[in-house]
Amino acid sequence: MSVNPELVGRVFPPTAPYLVGREKVREFARAVFATDPQHADPAAAQALGYPDIVAPPTFAMVIQDLTLQQLLAEPDAGIALERTIHAEQRFAYSRPIVAGDELRATLTVTGVRAVGKGAMVTSEARVVDADGAHVVTATSILLIGGEDA
Repeated sequence: MSVNPELVGRVFPPTAPYLVGREKVREFARAVFATDPQHADPAAAQALGYPDIVAPPTFAMVIQDLTLQQLLAEPDAGIALERTIHAEQRFAYSRPIVAGDELRATLTVTGVRAVGKGAMVTSEARVVDADGAHVVTATSILLIGGEDA
């Protein structure tokens, strides 16, 4: 089955709220070698004007992953995980993610383009806080190999 071009424009339901935990931010920061004190020390983050520790910019991927799971589970998508490579990632922030944030994300598929026997699927996850204010838009491009690839 090839990637369904009718995915373009599809909007998935918002994810369940994700509460950003202080220890999760610290664990993520260690994993990506983000050593700035604002990622682990509340006092350092507060000295910079934040209410709690600040997540590294790529932490948004944790929330975006919840939306990509929706896309991958879509029965008519034609996306086989075993043929999928995460080809590109971008983030456009309104403000940093901090511990204590409660975030939801909504995924929109913005493009499907044939590439050889496969396809590139572009999606945007719009992440908002508990008040509905925009925090970050995470854009991913997935490269899906063709069945004969």
